[in-house]
Amino acid sequence: MKVIICGAGQVGWQIARHLSGENNDVTVVDNNPELVRRATETLDVQGIAGFASYPNILERAGARDADMIIAATYSDEVNMVTCQVAHSVFAVPRKIARLRAQSYLDAIYSDLYRRDHMPIDVVISPEREVAEAALQRLSAPAAFDTETFLDGKAQLLGITIDEDCPVVNTPLRQLTDLFSTLRAIVVAVRRDGRLFAPESKDQLFSGDACYVCVHNEDVARTMEVFGKSTRTQERVIIVGGGNVGLAVAQRLEKKGRSIRSKVIEKTRSIAEKAADALERTIVLNGDGLDKVLLSEAGVSRADAILCVTDDDKTNMLAAVRAKASGCEMAIVLINDPSLVPLMAPLGIDAHINPRQTTVSSILRHIRHGRVRGVYSIGDAEAEVIEAEVLSTSPIAGRSIRDIDFPEGVLIGAIEQNGKVVKPEGKIKIDAGDVILIFALSKDVPEVERLLQVSIDYF
Repeated sequence: MKVIICGAGQVGWQIARHLSGENNDVTVVDNNPELVRRATETLDVQGIAGFASYPNILERAGARDADMIIAATYSDEVNMVTCQVAHSVFAVPRKIARLRAQSYLDAIYSDLYRRDHMPIDVVISPEREVAEAALQRLSAPAAFDTETFLDGKAQLLGITIDEDCPVVNTPLRQLTDLFSTLRAIVVAVRRDGRLFAPESKDQLFSGDACYVCVHNEDVARTMEVFGKSTRTQERVIIVGGGNVGLAVAQRLEKKGRSIRSKVIEKTRSIAEKAADALERTIVLNGDGLDKVLLSEAGVSRADAILCVTDDDKTNMLAAVRAKASGCEMAIVLINDPSLVPLMAPLGIDAHINPRQTTVSSILRHIRHGRVRGVYSIGDAEAEVIEAEVLSTSPIAGRSIRDIDFPEGVLIGAIEQNGKVVKPEGKIKIDAGDVILIFALSKDVPEVERLLQVSIDYF
């Protein structure tokens, strides 16, 4: 597949890394020569320095025979014009654009993206993706990571193993014996910085971070098995009233009157805009690092604080101050992945990486054929893939124990006839089943081969 990626920033670079690693023909375009050079020196991609919306630049990038263009520059307008030029001049079959401005995303203007108007096949909104990720973190407060699959019937939970965890030092095969009715599978473990797919004889040790695929009805019980309490989030403080903070506050208001939230925003004009848009949420104009203001917001009685300003250090320091004041849980927005190792020493419970959420969202629309969802784990180290099994797939009609999966691949859940079942060796996978697969990045191409996914966008 030939792909042109416009924008060589963090998101563009990660997408290029994914696609070039799977032997796709990738060209990166950016008006910053330094970013283009970084991409070409570190990845197996071609690079063009120039404005992505210029027809001559797209022609140099190979738009005449490109299968897809991904417009992920920092400018919404450049992304939109790039897709228009790619369609009108070069007839590129598939066009994905990242748009930030909320006005462009308003449902009443959705006709704008019809093929005869602004021909964008998929619109990605980083702010909406991040807001959704924040809400998922709040829904599973004891998990450091969470994502929903199979139309909400299954979840991926990231759980840290503590010293008092009831199943610490227990082989995974014994978990199945001890909790035979629990529909949960440990699909990945991070230990000493290394992520791997565990075998049945492997044990969980204190300090491990594990990823568990769980039936939605068994989330609370799974958290108990791993020694985590399930708290109800009723009082939430949001630091940052921009697009992300406002979207989270609006969603929390829709959940009902039992959730009481407050927003702290430093910029007066943004605070006023948030106050006008919200009905029951109190908006405070001030610095989220101000101890007096946090006290006024009731931080000592809050169930959670969500720090989503555009400054990583402000988010982390506000979270630390809130935890020191007695707040139960702190979630922070972190753009710089090098800051993530500081979370545990600082006592921060969970983080959201906008790059990771946006990359996952774009990958969902890039993966071929019957792939319905993709979630990127860590620094593009692994993926959780939701896919429908085709009748021509090598795994159709075979029992799980008879399928020769790579070492870094595990099935986390199976949906058969509308019901989610726990994967066991004797279960036969049939055409039409939807499976949830964990795969280390190096094994993703083999997973796609096993799913018999063809590169076909026409």
